[in-house]
Amino acid sequence: MHLETFNLYKHFTTRQGQLLVLKDINLHVETGQFVCAVGASGSGKTTLLRLIAGLEMPTSGKIMVDGKPVLGPGAERGMVFQSYTLYPWMSVAKNVGFGLKLQGVAKSLRSQRVAEYLDVVGLSQFANAYPRELSGGMKQRVAIARALASQPKILLMDEPFGALDVQTKATMQEFLLDLWRRTGTSILMITHDVEEAVFLSQRIYVLTARPGSIQQEVQLNLPPERTYTTRRQPNFQHYQDEIMDLLRTKPSPDIA
Repeated sequence: MHLETFNLYKHFTTRQGQLLVLKDINLHVETGQFVCAVGASGSGKTTLLRLIAGLEMPTSGKIMVDGKPVLGPGAERGMVFQSYTLYPWMSVAKNVGFGLKLQGVAKSLRSQRVAEYLDVVGLSQFANAYPRELSGGMKQRVAIARALASQPKILLMDEPFGALDVQTKATMQEFLLDLWRRTGTSILMITHDVEEAVFLSQRIYVLTARPGSIQQEVQLNLPPERTYTTRRQPNFQHYQDEIMDLLRTKPSPDIA
């Protein structure tokens, strides 16, 4: 899997004129990589992910997955949002299998795939439960299982742990790293949490304030096996400080 964006721009029309949200975005994610994009609120992080997911179209530039242009949503790109987006009237199993049903996957294969990915996220025993019966972390695991069930080439994650408490968030971060290692799925995740980005990823793209552009790409030299003790290492703190310094760039208005 090879995801690449070329000279990506995105404008939105406002009453004041054209608002430039993303400017000249060039990034890539290779097979099996975990990459984060970090930026402050208003830097266009979510817009960037929506463009890659095919939920919106760029004003100019190209997005390619394995050499093919992204012209809309596709099964090769799975999406996990911050809000769990689960259907409250459906059981956990039906939520996980919903995308497969829309794709016309046969019921027997669908059931097999749902069982497989509920096992992957450790929720097999909750297959018949409903979202209201789950904790926040469990709901997000269901959302991740639903995205993985379609076996995408890349998982796109929009601040998936932003709504969780600190302890649950740390647990889910470790869960996600373990899941990434076991499945080999490529991941592109956006977050405003610098510590989270350093803990999870192999590379980090640091976005400027609006208009969002890539200020720097940071290659992380941390152990592949990361635990809570990783956060105590001097170079972990060094990466955090480096990225925080980059994020202090002041925004500049871009309304024409």
